[in-house]
Amino acid sequence: MLPQRMKKAVTDNPKKLANLIDLVNLPPTLRDFVGQSQTSRLTCFMRVWSYVKTNNLQDPNNRNMVNCDEKLKGILLGKPRVELAELPALIKLHFPKEPK
Repeated sequence: MLPQRMKKAVTDNPKKLANLIDLVNLPPTLRDFVGQSQTSRLTCFMRVWSYVKTNNLQDPNNRNMVNCDEKLKGILLGKPRVELAELPALIKLHFPKEPK
């Protein structure tokens, strides 16, 4: 389950939500991380969030921050720490521009 701040960041309007659910071909940067060549953007966000939770990467002193390991840095522009609410935007950078 995504935290409330992240949910709002990725589902703040219906058009964005529809774009998240449609199947897309994953760029190489995410293909290895997610383990699939085609999935929805929402699944990508969920897999990254699951990885963060499974590997206890949330900062214990500030649950809104994520301490990135080497694998996560590979898809988050090499940043060592990111805010939880930043994750969707950083992942979105890997996808081509959405059609208008």
